[in-house]
Amino acid sequence: MSSYTPPVAKKIPAERVHHGDTVIDEYAWLAGKDHPDTISYLEAENAYLEQETSHLTELRERIFQEIKDRTQETDLSVPSRKGAWWYFTRTEEGKQYAVSCRVPADSETPPDITVGERLDHEQTLLDGNELAGDSPFFSMGTSAVSPDGTMLAYSTDFTGDERFTLRFKDLRTGELLPDEIEGIFYGGAWSADGSTFFYTRVDDAWRPFQVYRHTLGTGEDTLVYQEDDERFWVGIALTRSERYLVLGAGSKITSEVRLLDAATPSGEFQLVRPRKTGVEYGVDHAGGFFYVLHNENARDFELATAPLDDPGEWTPLVPHRDDTRLLEIDAFAGHAVLHFRRDGLTGLRVLPHNGEPPYEIEFPEPLYDVGPAGNPEFVTNRLRLAYTSMVTPASVYDYDLATRELILLKRRPVLGGYDPDDYEQFRDWATAEDGTEVPVSIVKRKDSTLPAPTVLYGYGSYETSIDPAFSVPRLSLLDRGFVFAVAHVRGGGEMGRRWYEDGKLTRKRNTFTDFVAVARHVKQAGWSSKVIARGGSAGGLLMGAAVNLAPEEFAGVVAEVPFVDALNTILDPSLPLTVIEWDEWGDPLHDPEVYAYMKGYTPYENVDGRTYPPILAITSLNDTRVLYHEPAKWIARLRETAAGGPFLLKTEMGAGHGGRSGRYDAWREEAFALSWIVERGTA
Repeated sequence: MSSYTPPVAKKIPAERVHHGDTVIDEYAWLAGKDHPDTISYLEAENAYLEQETSHLTELRERIFQEIKDRTQETDLSVPSRKGAWWYFTRTEEGKQYAVSCRVPADSETPPDITVGERLDHEQTLLDGNELAGDSPFFSMGTSAVSPDGTMLAYSTDFTGDERFTLRFKDLRTGELLPDEIEGIFYGGAWSADGSTFFYTRVDDAWRPFQVYRHTLGTGEDTLVYQEDDERFWVGIALTRSERYLVLGAGSKITSEVRLLDAATPSGEFQLVRPRKTGVEYGVDHAGGFFYVLHNENARDFELATAPLDDPGEWTPLVPHRDDTRLLEIDAFAGHAVLHFRRDGLTGLRVLPHNGEPPYEIEFPEPLYDVGPAGNPEFVTNRLRLAYTSMVTPASVYDYDLATRELILLKRRPVLGGYDPDDYEQFRDWATAEDGTEVPVSIVKRKDSTLPAPTVLYGYGSYETSIDPAFSVPRLSLLDRGFVFAVAHVRGGGEMGRRWYEDGKLTRKRNTFTDFVAVARHVKQAGWSSKVIARGGSAGGLLMGAAVNLAPEEFAGVVAEVPFVDALNTILDPSLPLTVIEWDEWGDPLHDPEVYAYMKGYTPYENVDGRTYPPILAITSLNDTRVLYHEPAKWIARLRETAAGGPFLLKTEMGAGHGGRSGRYDAWREEAFALSWIVERGTA
């Protein structure tokens, strides 16, 4: 038992009344960021956390050093050709952030760059370390070079609230232009001639709802599109061909696209097809026609083509298949690449424009994740791929379209003698309570003894897939005899659109029961002696709901920026993203059935007096996606109501949804979480 006394959150009853149901929320006051007691309470929680985990200081430092020692700190990315330049990034030992660079493209092959040495004629575009200065937080929102290679648009955030300041740099002189625009969102796109930059702004709910046109040097910013439907976001991009600007508006279930000739940035965007509830589509330019990926009468999407003069006229090309979820299309001058998902794994299909039949690229491992990696050039005979598995570090390949050969360009170095043959990965299946087979990805050292303490990771929302991938920090667990597993629960996209639909809205409970079923399975199948659960954001909701359902199944829970007060948040349309989220969770504000369903699973509302395992909740004060007060309230209620624990809250006082921004800071944060997990697994 701890010898330290945890903070006690005061109680100020606040009444919530909806659909005839009255709820008293005694910790609602914590949502007041400016409340005189809020910051002092969070600081008290941080102090208690430090006391409770002070005995882990040595282990935490040892794990940090393991991560650091396995990482090649001075490194560089594989150069990518774009026009007259090769672009790449450098990292340098002792520096938190990357440096983006380029060199003239004197040949068709990438330059021979020695790690730690600069090339002749190398140009620094942005040095994240110089931009960050002494700020405890720093994030880049966009970095886009104009098509002619002469101008750079970039945006920065120094608080973590995801509102960026946009600036422009003349790459011919290195000088910053006086143009400066505050309060923009991620992304943006240049016109074909580089005279104009399009960007998005957010409303009070942090929803990107406007697209503006900025003409360099004029001070002119013109609103070109505003989305008034609060369920929709907007974004703007330039096609790889640099022929069209694509303005997209999309909700969780519906999308709409407008196109503009990038050579006439002052023109009017033309609608491709008007929005139709439940129909999603995207458009890419292939030279003489458009590709359109859509789900009209095709649950897992089909690929169509459309003429340039009538992009709303779709002719099927790759029909819908029940076993294959089409994800995105990348168009090039001589071919296209279709990114898909089948049997829980990603894949790539090449569609030649010369009449040759389509074909899929094969990969050797039973578990892996693959996808296109950049590919900025429109005219090319090679495809740049990113590849990884749970035992293979992140790798960059070129795929030669003529010879159909995979050429390894770089595999992330893992220092200290890492040998992939010392580890093994598996695909297992757990049976959910309704009989559904749920895939589980597992990795362990070959010489580890089973059953072993197991970290079980889960997410399960927004059709987001947690694909098999390598992790340097994870080695600190595996080398201590841990098993690491990913539960590919419903609500994610691992098994196609139906998998997602069976874990959202009023089927959301499947996400949580799937995770509990996997936790039980890995023990019954002999993998696990005990299970420590981990998840973040919507995966934090999963953590809270699963531990409410079956607290006895878990030896510990790490919930990062956890969405644990979901009902109160989704009831409040003034909060960031709430109205947009109604298509994911339902609308409890207007629908009493949704209200009752969400009330039945929201973690904060369902804590009871049973014995809960130790729980570590990690949040950030400036998070705009999952507000800090959700885990703060949850931990306060756990302490008040539940037995067991301890229940710990860690608040980053100067960060956002992604936590601390510098790589060394991020490693220390990961070492903190891993040291806590190691103690839970070996206790």
